[in-house]
Amino acid sequence: MGRGKIVIRRIDNSTSRQVTFSKRRNGLLKKAKELAILCDAEVGLIIFSSTGKLYEFSNTSMKSVIERYNKSKDERQQLNNPLSELKLWQREAEILRQQLQDLQENHRRLMGEELCGLGVKELTNLENQLEMSLRGIRMKKEQILKDEIQELTRKGNMIHQENLELYKKVNLIRQENAGLYKKAYGTRDTNAVNGTTNYPYRFTVSREVHAPIHLQLSQPEPQNFGMSAGASDSR
Repeated sequence: MGRGKIVIRRIDNSTSRQVTFSKRRNGLLKKAKELAILCDAEVGLIIFSSTGKLYEFSNTSMKSVIERYNKSKDERQQLNNPLSELKLWQREAEILRQQLQDLQENHRRLMGEELCGLGVKELTNLENQLEMSLRGIRMKKEQILKDEIQELTRKGNMIHQENLELYKKVNLIRQENAGLYKKAYGTRDTNAVNGTTNYPYRFTVSREVHAPIHLQLSQPEPQNFGMSAGASDSR
């Protein structure tokens, strides 16, 4: 059989009341601890027994929990009152104004201004801040330079591969031009047979594979047909 439903009312028997208090107190503390761990909540629990004995639990600090509770309670009350809400925003504005002044003063000191009121300790702290900032700036600068060098190296390798491809294409064009010249003129010219014939248009290509390729288009060489004809007539 299941347990019967317990009527929630004050237990008259003092012994039973004390036993029940002890058991339920421990269960309540256990549940509060589990809630704080499982849900990442800030929990504060305060228990006073009928004899005036204090039992408490807090996963952070009971003082901070109470201060947070009082602050939250005051804020709720102020939000319900328009005048209090105005004062709240005025106080927030004053806090932000003070923070802005502190930041401006710190910025001026970092720039080397308004240092007359600082002692040796304050100046040493300021110097350490500047050194840390300078170290971070240098590290960032070196990283940017390394990235740029890697990018330039990659582009240089791509350009080198393109030069090699162009060199192969130029050699292929030279071979095709040599074949076309042989088909057109035969082997009458010894220079043509040796592959050193001066074509009307030619490419000048560096012989080094890894050297930069320079393409140059030469002008057609003049053919002195008149002198050749006169020489044949004289013969």
